[in-house]
Amino acid sequence: MLRIENLDVFYGDAQALDGVSLDIAEGSIVAIVGANGAGKTSLIRTIAGMHRPARGRVLYRGQDIAGWPSHKVCDLGIGQVAEGRQVFPTLSIAENLMMGAMLPRARSLRDRNLDRVYAMFPLLTERRAQAAGTLSGGEQQMLAIGRCLMGAPDLVMFDEPSLGLAPTIVQQVLKTVRDLNREGLTCVLVEQNVAVSLKLASQAYVLENGRITLSGTGDALLGDDRVRQAYLGM
Repeated sequence: MLRIENLDVFYGDAQALDGVSLDIAEGSIVAIVGANGAGKTSLIRTIAGMHRPARGRVLYRGQDIAGWPSHKVCDLGIGQVAEGRQVFPTLSIAENLMMGAMLPRARSLRDRNLDRVYAMFPLLTERRAQAAGTLSGGEQQMLAIGRCLMGAPDLVMFDEPSLGLAPTIVQQVLKTVRDLNREGLTCVLVEQNVAVSLKLASQAYVLENGRITLSGTGDALLGDDRVRQAYLGM
């Protein structure tokens, strides 16, 4: 569904991604794990059209979209739940969700998708008139996921969805990712929480200093001594 080939990304003279290649199969959960500063967010933002790569290809269903503007990438069906949630704080929950439905591909599906989001997150239904900035971190994460789903994506990239959340809320968020995948959504999970990500993922990649250093099934990497020593403290 999505293939990254030999991707190089720079910020000025600093190289953020160095020859990154990976494959994401339709219907899968793919984890991209690594330490802070490894290049995970740079990869997500490049796929999303927010950074232009210096070299390499981003193939979505066979079409090279590297360097496309982000609104065109979104309208192809690639959604993003950004790090830090990034809701519109002064807008209500309902207004935030409507912002997600502004893509041409999503307009005719707006009512159906809104019902789906409210069914998935009943709390948002109860507080639909409440300003998003007054929600807790976990509630804002629900809203960010809901807003992304309003855009009718086929693939969603979750960038550090557990960041700053209490452990019980982290479990709820990751359960949501699993449930969406079971409904047919392809999910890319970018996380510092390595153990949880690998348990959830069918395929996983380890990103270190802008390079893919390991790849395999989630279970295989969870049992790899290099991963256990570097990320799990074992």
